[in-house]
Amino acid sequence: MKKLLVIAFIFISGFTQAQVTSKEEVTPELVQKREEQKKEITANYLALKNSLITSDSLSVVKNAEALKNSLKNFKFKKLTLDQMNAATTTRKAISDLAAEMAATKNINKQRKIFETLSVKYWDVASKFKAADATLYLQACPMTGAVWTSDSKEIKNPYYPKNMLTCGEVKASL
Repeated sequence: MKKLLVIAFIFISGFTQAQVTSKEEVTPELVQKREEQKKEITANYLALKNSLITSDSLSVVKNAEALKNSLKNFKFKKLTLDQMNAATTTRKAISDLAAEMAATKNINKQRKIFETLSVKYWDVASKFKAADATLYLQACPMTGAVWTSDSKEIKNPYYPKNMLTCGEVKASL
């Protein structure tokens, strides 16, 4: 009988703890913190893109590091196991590409890496986008290279000297 009571007590306390943890996950403070993380990731990506527009390779290094660091603590929510695995793999790939961009000061190499990073970023942009933001997928019709922007106005990060306004909006979130 004592064993049965002990087992029941353990079960009830475990269930109660799960309820408390579940309630903690949806507090307004945690929702706000998550939105701030999303805004930070998006802001860091956009700053990286803008550094390429101005051809400032040192700023690219700084912003690539910032993007990598902001991705580190972000946790995906409300995904199936397969979606979670895919999103986590993509986040790691973006982080690795950002580290690769930070490791070189050659603006042309940084732009080449950014092409791949931008494709992967758009794949998970809906997860990183803050609720009050709109993001646009833009593409250079000459090369097919894409990037994400927070404005419909085209500013091509790949060819800012020759083709700054060359591009088109392909999609939005």
